[in-house]
Amino acid sequence: MKVLFVTPELAPWMKSGGLGEISSSLPAALHEAGVDVRILVPAYASLLAAFPAANPVAELPGAGGELPDSRLLEATDENGVPLLLLDCPAFFRREGSAYLDADGNDFADNHLRFGLLSNAAALLSSESSPLGWRPDVLHCNDWPCGLAPAYLHFMGGAKAAIVMSIHNLAFQGIFPADTLTALGLPPEAFAMDGVEFWGKLSFMKAGLHYAERITTVSPRYAEEIQTEAFGYGFAGLLRWRCDDLCGILNGIDTRTWNPATDPYLPRHYEFAHLKGKEANKAALRQRFGLSAETSAPVLGAVCRITQQKGLDLLLGIGDEIAAMPAQLVVLGTGDRGLEAALSGLAARHPGQFAVHIGFDDGLAHLIEAGADIFLMPSRFEPCGLNQMYSLRYGTPPLVRETGGLADTVVDCNEATLADGTANGFVFNDASPEALFQTIRRAVSAWHDKALWHKLQRNGMVLDFSWSKAAAAYKSIYAELPVSRGKKKTAARTRSPAAS
Repeated sequence: MKVLFVTPELAPWMKSGGLGEISSSLPAALHEAGVDVRILVPAYASLLAAFPAANPVAELPGAGGELPDSRLLEATDENGVPLLLLDCPAFFRREGSAYLDADGNDFADNHLRFGLLSNAAALLSSESSPLGWRPDVLHCNDWPCGLAPAYLHFMGGAKAAIVMSIHNLAFQGIFPADTLTALGLPPEAFAMDGVEFWGKLSFMKAGLHYAERITTVSPRYAEEIQTEAFGYGFAGLLRWRCDDLCGILNGIDTRTWNPATDPYLPRHYEFAHLKGKEANKAALRQRFGLSAETSAPVLGAVCRITQQKGLDLLLGIGDEIAAMPAQLVVLGTGDRGLEAALSGLAARHPGQFAVHIGFDDGLAHLIEAGADIFLMPSRFEPCGLNQMYSLRYGTPPLVRETGGLADTVVDCNEATLADGTANGFVFNDASPEALFQTIRRAVSAWHDKALWHKLQRNGMVLDFSWSKAAAAYKSIYAELPVSRGKKKTAARTRSPAAS
């Protein structure tokens, strides 16, 4: 089976969130499971620096409109997975992230940059491909790849079947209607049963409409996005296509995230030898300037600092957390106002709270290992990876009951302790009070060392490797030749009632 996995991110060279890690780990697991998978990704400067011997394999013509010529370079990653690097210097060799410039603003030509990526993916998945290798399945990831199914739909001849994966439906790639011409799509594509969404062009809508199958990153999130609260205007379309939609829980890279071998940790440990975790806690306190003259637990958080992640809920309960007592460390970047508010909270409690604005991979590992409790009070979370890292590192997570958090974290209570499934703490209401009561419950449990060790063990023995997810994707790929052509053709998302 041949699969072209197209993505705008690829860890560790270009990563804005979980998609970058998934785009590295899932193809590696598929490769290990016998799938002939290749990754198509923009040739960012960081990737070109990592693979200086990448070999040119094809020239790709512009696609009409304003999409320029480009070329493909081929390399192989450390997992043995072939990479196809889409080289267009004017589009991809820039300072900033995959989507944002150095000042944190969207690139003004993102529609062209990711239109080019989508068009290249479609071309390589059609009988017009310049490569000798042609995929059976085109696997697209999030809105930057969403136009690929539309481009492929309007290409003639034999073509690959399509899987469209939603990693975060809140990001949809919506642009003015007149970008249709710039992207080289035919006028008939701009229709309700096409790329049109409330009078604009949506990359995500295109992917959800034209793909044979739709996946998302956890079973709970697959249910949530069919509701008005989480569907972001696409709930009607997703309910219409519910037979073609499924949620597959992401895995984690268990080689990178392993407390027994993690190179970022000053002391390695495993469940049978948890003293190393205490040494990491001491190192974490020293790194953040927290007082070591206390027996208080350390609460840790590593995430984008946005309302989605729920860290704003801490602002109204900071003084109460400090009085428990408990310590708090936060690592992340995002909304400038929230960054300043969290930094102000830390300034009011020196030696007890600390915030590091930015991202540091080594520090993220140290927080996972050194914290006692890991906070993820997200308002929504399609899958989440940090709660799985935390479970593996013996750091029980405290989460809101949503998306993949609900699929992985089992609340600690009398029943779940008795049946051996308890591994963390869960609350439902996205309010400061609900978060505070759950933190207080977790801190109380932390003082019971026998109970806490049981929680740690329950989490550390779980298997979150990518093998299960890879097997599930293989099953979907295998079904595509049978289900292809049976896709429902109504993308009814125009009216509020339908969407």
